[in-house]
Parts: sequence; structure tokens; C-alpha cells
Amino acid sequence: MKRKHINRKTLLKALPVAALAAVALPVMGKTLRFRPAKPSPVSPAPVTVDRERAVENLAAMIRCKTVSSLDESRIDWTEFERFEALLKERYPLVHATARKEKVGRTGLLYCVKGASSTAPTVLMSHYDVVPAEEENWTRPPFGGLVEDGCLWGRGTLDTKVTLMGILEALETLLAEGYRPRQDLYLAFSGQEEIAGEDCPAMVALLRERGISPALVLDEGGAVVEQVFPGVTQECALIGVAEKGSANIRLSLASSGGHASTPPPVSTLGRLSRALVAIEENPFPRQMTAPVREMLDTLGRHSTPLYRMIFANQQLFAPLLDLYCRRTGGELNAMLRTTVAPTRFEGSRAYNVMPPAASFGVNVRLLGEDTVESVVDDLKRIVDDEEIVIEPVEGSNPSNPSPASRTDSEGYRKLTEAIRQTWPEALVSPYLMMAGSDSRHYCAISDSVYRFSAMRLSKEERAMIHGNDERVPVETLVTVVAFYQRLLRLV
Repeated sequence: MKRKHINRKTLLKALPVAALAAVALPVMGKTLRFRPAKPSPVSPAPVTVDRERAVENLAAMIRCKTVSSLDESRIDWTEFERFEALLKERYPLVHATARKEKVGRTGLLYCVKGASSTAPTVLMSHYDVVPAEEENWTRPPFGGLVEDGCLWGRGTLDTKVTLMGILEALETLLAEGYRPRQDLYLAFSGQEEIAGEDCPAMVALLRERGISPALVLDEGGAVVEQVFPGVTQECALIGVAEKGSANIRLSLASSGGHASTPPPVSTLGRLSRALVAIEENPFPRQMTAPVREMLDTLGRHSTPLYRMIFANQQLFAPLLDLYCRRTGGELNAMLRTTVAPTRFEGSRAYNVMPPAASFGVNVRLLGEDTVESVVDDLKRIVDDEEIVIEPVEGSNPSNPSPASRTDSEGYRKLTEAIRQTWPEALVSPYLMMAGSDSRHYCAISDSVYRFSAMRLSKEERAMIHGNDERVPVETLVTVVAFYQRLLRLV
């Protein structure tokens, strides 16, 4: 039989096609299999919310100017005492049923005994707020006014609204004869905004008593829209870990002098070069477990192109990394340690060379990075031995809960309460960018979660710590409904 000879040119043309097919077929196969599971049906538990009482009670809380400060001379402690007295007045059943302890200067720890003590729950919130520049508000920041369907004031979103929601829900359920299945703890701090000692003191007290919570819930994610590429459906994001945070100072001394005879390269010039070097050398990508779980959960609901990328993360990792580096934002912050310059200091006079200058950066640490390792990396990037790089303050990333795989009983109960309240939302774990007091509970619990029980638009999220902070009345009513449903499950 005469053997056919394959033309060499034909073979060379076929090789790229074969190579492309060898890559494309597995990619398409994984993409086609990367589909969301069919959700189980939701049966929302009925709730009873006293709308008028909830609004009045939150408004009264807002009128307490519980502004915390690192400078104690600026704190009006009578406002904190007024807030504590207000809770006792507005929630008599809670105070008659629960054992209440004052921990530190502002810590309020309540315990409602359940049928069992083997798997307790801790619901957290804080009642201190950041300052408000009243001249920049269109409504008084501590007036507690209800206008245009919203309750206005500092703390309406961060986070007196959740504190109210917890107490309002518990007060209503206690009136119905409620008793939790497990011991229930309410832990409220008045020092969260300044990273004070009262929350760690409450955690230390629980640890001394051998209490290991099966569920800890604090502020964090929310029900949001258009935060994930290719996903149009609203998402309920549960923080299963949070990044660390550090403030780092870079300083350089000089001999100063008159501005009429400047050196070839000024102190500020060298520091500016250091800053440019830092911005041009972002920290490398890290794929942490919480982010991997989020991509796996929400990526299945994204448009075909994005679904292909998230289904084949290892293959498209360089492309995803490039996209994130160029666009910045939340997705980029989930993939790497970020450095944000926030302060620059030099001479106080235009005609005087500064004898010393500095700039400060806020670093949000991810994964394996620590305050110490970041300082070392910045020294390598800046490559100027005379520039002193030193941490001012900071904390390392929280350890993601071993239960962050979303298979814990606590996560299941939290998800059930969320789906009962927002049936159309996609529930997903995520990595929290900001810091919260919940990180302290990682020392005594494997199931620490961060979820603010609100539907928040991009505009509303921008109001947190901003001017004209306000919460729609419908939103605060939903907060109470969510906590009623969660309390029935714990």
C-alpha cells in the first residue's frame, strides 16, 4: 500500500490549530460546568416590627453625641452615659431578662440564657461614632430628624442602626415568650472607631469563662448591586475575614536652608521619588481562601466571558491581575496588599527648605503579609537608606475562620436569615477591606462573620463617615426583621 506523505507546510499550519484546540476545549469544558447550583426554596418566617417605635428609638440614639476620640479630653462621657441609660429605658424586657455587665469604660455585655450553653451566639455592634462637621451637613448630624423618608444623623449607618435592630428584635420576641436555643450574648462597644480596649476586654472575659461562640456576627458586608464583574443580581456579602491595617511613616532629615539656594535634589523630591516607586511597584497578587470562595460563588452567576475567566482562574490569573492593577477598586484590593498615601509634611514656609519632611501611607495587609514584612518590602522598593521607614500603628490580617468554607452551622443560620429577608440576593463570602472589632473574636471562635443587615446603594455606602449620613426608614425596618429571623434560629 502506498503511504501518504504529509506535507510539511500543512503540518506547520495545523500545529497552532491543534495547540489552540488543546487549550480551548478544556477551558470551554470547565466553563460549561461552572454553573450555579439550583437554590433551595425560601420560606420567610413572619415578623412583627413596630415601625414607629423602631424609628423613635434609633432617633433617640442618634441624639446622643457618642463621639469617640484618641484624645480623651475631647470625649463627652456624659453622652455615653446618656446612651446607656437610654437603652435601659427603651428596652425594659431586655434589661429585665438579660444579665448585663459593664466592661471597661464603654463595653456593654448582655447575656440571655438559652436552653443550652454548648454553642452560644454573639451579636455585636458599636455605638461610638466619628465626628461630624456640622457646617457641611444639610440636616443636624445629631438631630435625629425624619425627612424625605429617611432618618438623618451620624451613626444611622455606622452602626447604631444594627444595635437598634438587635435590641428591637429581641424586645419584641421576649414579649412573645422567646427563649433562645443557645446562650445569646450582645456585645456593644463605645470605642470601635478608635480601636479601643473595651472590645478586647469583653473577649478576654468570655475566654476566662471558657465561652467559645458558635457564631459571632458584626458589621461588614451588605446587600449590594454591581460590585462584581458580570453579575447584575444583588449580592449579600458576608465577610469571613478582614485585611490588616497599618499606618507607616517615611521620613527624611536634611540640613534645611534658604529656598533661594536649593540642592540639586530636595528632601521632598527624594520622598516624592520614593512615593512614585511605591505606586509603580504594587504588591504581588495573593489568592486567599475568602476571595477564592467569592470568585467561585459569584463567578458562576456572571456573564459568559467573565464566567470563563473565573472558571479557569489559574489560566487567566495574569489577565485578571493586569485588569485589577489598572482599574484599582475593591476587586484589586481583594487580591493584594494596598498602599495609599494619605499625608505629606514639609516646611511651613514657602521660602524655607524643610529640615525634615515625611509622608504617611495607610497599608491594608492581605494574606501572608505582616506589618514587619511590609516595612521590609517598602525599604526594598524605595531603595534609599537615608529614608527612615517605620510603622506608627497597625494590626495584621485576621485569620479567616476555618468555617469560611461556608459549611459551618453558624454560616448556615446566617445565610438562612439573609435569604428569608432578601430572597433574590446571591449570598456569598467575601474579604472585608475595612477593620472591625470582630477580629478580636477570632481568638475564641472559628465562626466570626461580618454582615451589616442592610441593602446599601453605592451612594449610601459613601455616606458612612461622610456628610449627610442617613438611613431610609424602610431599611431600618428591614434590619429589625432580619434580626428577628436570625434570633429565631440561634
